Amino acid sequence: MTPETCPNCGADVPRSARACPECGSDEETGWSEGAAYGDLGTRDDFDYDRFVEREFGKKTGIPEGIHRFWWAITILLIAAFIKLFVL
Repeated sequence: MTPETCPNCGADVPRSARACPECGSDEETGWSEGAAYGDLGTRDDFDYDRFVEREFGKKTGIPEGIHRFWWAITILLIAAFIKLFVL
């Protein structure tokens, strides 16, 4: 049965059409329930975290000492500005 609107692209479909004039969907590729939920090639065992690690490598964090270094630099800069403008 031909739908009034294509469920794939939303275009108007003439009553006697065998396929959508816009995207080409038909009973086998997009109008039937079986076509919409057939073998889509998806996998249920996909592990996103393992995929990211494989593609981009292990996540490296910022070393612990680096935070203290920037705090020390900030305090030294503030002290230098105070000394420059006060004295």
